[in-house]
Amino acid sequence: MRTLRKKLFVIALASVTAAAIAAPATASGSRPKPSPKPTVQVIAAGLEGPFEVSAAGRNLIVTESGKGRVLSVDPRKGSVRTIVDGLGEGAPSGAVKIGRRTFIVTGEAGGPPEAEAPAPTPPYPGSSVLVATRGRVHQHADLLAFELANNPDGQTQFGPDGAPLDALSNPFYVIAQRGHFGSLLVADGGANAVLRVDWRGRVSAFFVPPTVNTGACAGRPNNDEKTVGCDSVPTGLAYGPRNTIYVSALTGEAPGEGRIYVLNARTGRVLKVISGFTSPTGVAVRPDGTIYVSEVMYGAPEAEPGPDFNPANVGRIVRLSPTGKRSYAQVTMPTGVLWHHGKLYSSAWSIAGFLGISGAGQVVSVSDAAFVTPPKS
Repeated sequence: MRTLRKKLFVIALASVTAAAIAAPATASGSRPKPSPKPTVQVIAAGLEGPFEVSAAGRNLIVTESGKGRVLSVDPRKGSVRTIVDGLGEGAPSGAVKIGRRTFIVTGEAGGPPEAEAPAPTPPYPGSSVLVATRGRVHQHADLLAFELANNPDGQTQFGPDGAPLDALSNPFYVIAQRGHFGSLLVADGGANAVLRVDWRGRVSAFFVPPTVNTGACAGRPNNDEKTVGCDSVPTGLAYGPRNTIYVSALTGEAPGEGRIYVLNARTGRVLKVISGFTSPTGVAVRPDGTIYVSEVMYGAPEAEPGPDFNPANVGRIVRLSPTGKRSYAQVTMPTGVLWHHGKLYSSAWSIAGFLGISGAGQVVSVSDAAFVTPPKS
């Protein structure tokens, strides 16, 4: 995920005026009235860095990274309630509830190396799975320790000076593993692996996507001379029909090289690979096999943007029908997506904080009418 941060800092050099004009209004009353049947409807607004969206009963569980907390959002009423707080600004990236316990993954400790000032030290370990029960939070699993001891992707971890060559462990998404009570699956973008964490906190590798060395990734330098191509960087997880798991992979943010891996949910064996995505950060699947993929950085400029740059145009959600036909919905900077009780939910303006836009984060529902198929050229 480090290269994503670098691109965000480049984009953040855009004019503050353009960002302010494009930022969505918060719940202060300045937001224009929605159309009678909005295709993208705001469920909750005024958030700081909403990432993963999961479910607990009828409610949504939203990780608000910028505020260091986990929220419960009622999609019917739009009410928001904090269920875990005090995790540290920018620390949590994903959360899931299992019974009375809330499991939270924390990203790479410390701020991005490009920042002018280091981020405050979070109160809990980074690169970890935390568990919150009855107001108490403690470390459930140390993912960095597993990476250092096992290195699932086999890449060189440290340079001659002893410094890490890239993010070692940077978990981004977590789901409950079906059929294994209390066990989790974690998409660890830094480790380039999907990890399994059992109920005791023991970690193992469930799936290690390969380095991609085709298209825009062909010959791309990596951590050392013997490794070329784009790191897989798993970012999202979702169960699909017929005992499958879908994994989104950022794949170095190379345009068109993002992947969705369809796995056997029991063994982790690859059943299918779907390519042609740009910066996918989340995946959701309907019971009929329709797939939704969030592309958080789609349409972002590669270099410093000009004065006409409009951050509202960055990002989209791709819909793939069961036959593979693609259509697209414009949702600004989506990361987590979820199909829940017959509706598609997504975070929006998830990375607006990197652009200096405060309080822009949203949780939205996206109707089928939001998806359009562009005309053939």
